[in-house]
Amino acid sequence: MTSDEKHPIAAGLVALIAVGLAVGLMLGIFTVVFTHVAGLGDDDGPNATDGGPSLYLPSPEPTDTTTGSAAAASSPAAAPPASSAPAAQITLQSGAASVGPMERIDLSGVYPAGEGAVLQVQRKGDGSGWENFPVTAAVTGGTFSTYVQTGRAGVQRFRVRDSDSGVVSNVVSVTVG
Repeated sequence: MTSDEKHPIAAGLVALIAVGLAVGLMLGIFTVVFTHVAGLGDDDGPNATDGGPSLYLPSPEPTDTTTGSAAAASSPAAAPPASSAPAAQITLQSGAASVGPMERIDLSGVYPAGEGAVLQVQRKGDGSGWENFPVTAAVTGGTFSTYVQTGRAGVQRFRVRDSDSGVVSNVVSVTVG
């Protein structure tokens, strides 16, 4: 009797492992050759990147909001008329003059020179100056809007402040209670 006949399970297991190794080796060689021929993984082709950022965002620049040929023909050194508002002015308005405690107070406004600015809502404290309210608003298209809620009764005064430039808006008063 041969040794294969004495241990058929061991012989079958050795044969199975040998076939698995042979098939795995053949598949590995085929994969390496195929990726090399197909050019997969090459970084030196015309579409290769240098590893830098793939998204380009230009630096923000002020936009020219003037329109019409008369505005284009005016000289840049000409002073604006005395009746026009400064470009950095923030105009704030409230959606309601009085609300109940913890009711929504809608705040909105315009900030033509503040595209992308983050405005911090502030409330006039009890003799302690202006305190930051835990609400901000982003300027998009020269406008912004947000809302606040407060349970502090009485006349509440709000304003917004540009976090970067320090420019502040007009004050709006809302009676709570």
